[in-house]
Amino acid sequence: MATSVRAAGDGSAPPAAQAPGSGAGPGSHGQRPSGRTGWRSTLYRLDLKAVPYVFVAPFFLTFAAFGLFPLIYTGWLSLHRVELGGDAQWKGLENYSSLATSEFFWNALANTFTIGLISTVPQLLMALGLAHLLNYRLRGRGFFRVAVLAPYATSIAAATLVFAQLFNTDYGLINTVLGWAGFAPVDWESSKWPAQIAISTIVTWRWTGYNALIYLAAMQAVPQDLYEAAALDGASRWRQFVSVTVPSIRPTILFTAVVSTIGATQLFGEPLLFGGSVGISGGSGNQFQTLSLLMYEKGWVTGALGQASALAWVMLLLLLLIGGLQTLISRSNRNRDRDRAGRRRTKAGS
Repeated sequence: MATSVRAAGDGSAPPAAQAPGSGAGPGSHGQRPSGRTGWRSTLYRLDLKAVPYVFVAPFFLTFAAFGLFPLIYTGWLSLHRVELGGDAQWKGLENYSSLATSEFFWNALANTFTIGLISTVPQLLMALGLAHLLNYRLRGRGFFRVAVLAPYATSIAAATLVFAQLFNTDYGLINTVLGWAGFAPVDWESSKWPAQIAISTIVTWRWTGYNALIYLAAMQAVPQDLYEAAALDGASRWRQFVSVTVPSIRPTILFTAVVSTIGATQLFGEPLLFGGSVGISGGSGNQFQTLSLLMYEKGWVTGALGQASALAWVMLLLLLLIGGLQTLISRSNRNRDRDRAGRRRTKAGS
């Protein structure tokens, strides 16, 4: 009885009846952790979603400043008549129509095509052969791999100046060797085809080793089981190269062909330095003037920035056309490989 009276009259209140502001209730202890948890959750979501964009923002800002804006501004200039130091006058598509009727444009386009053709095809064939040789276990293989890349590391100016001396009409080494063989000297600078062959030789020398290393990397990824199966079937090394190596690295070959074609479309330094004082015009008779040289001449020699901008956009459209052809060819090859694989599975199942 006394115990129960003391329990009832000691003045203590049950936990639920305590004052809210006393700091002893469970509600006061639960509010602060929930606020900290919500803030941390917000920071975590912000870090998860926003920080990746912060990391990639410098690239997009640089691309917008030095890539996208010049592209759009060049397109705007191509629709105007703009001269150095003058105001822009709206001309619409007049700059493009003048290019379509300009013999200099068609001459530069033809020169770009021929120089690209006689430099790309030998270059890729030689690179494929070099890669096939380097793919074997040769003594000093690492040295040879570095050696074939040395021309690519050489500057365009140094390589072109050396080859300009080699192809000199009066005292060049090439004409000297031709004279020893009983041939007449060749005018490598003033004649159209000799000049284009000389420039293509410079391009081929610089880029063959680079493409050879790309082919070598692709060849090393080909499964050895394919070569072993071909050897068991009695295929020679040449047959293995034609039937196993080349089909296996076909996407890489297509890639290098497209990249080399794009590089040939933008060819500028080699013909400029090879021609010397008449390098901007592509020789005395424009015999090796490329699209890039014509664009430079229009923009910075004659001062017609509108026509130069129109020519730049025409070159861009050509490159987009080349990229579209690459996409179509790649898709066609994938579909054909898929059909062949399906027929093989059908034959194996039957």
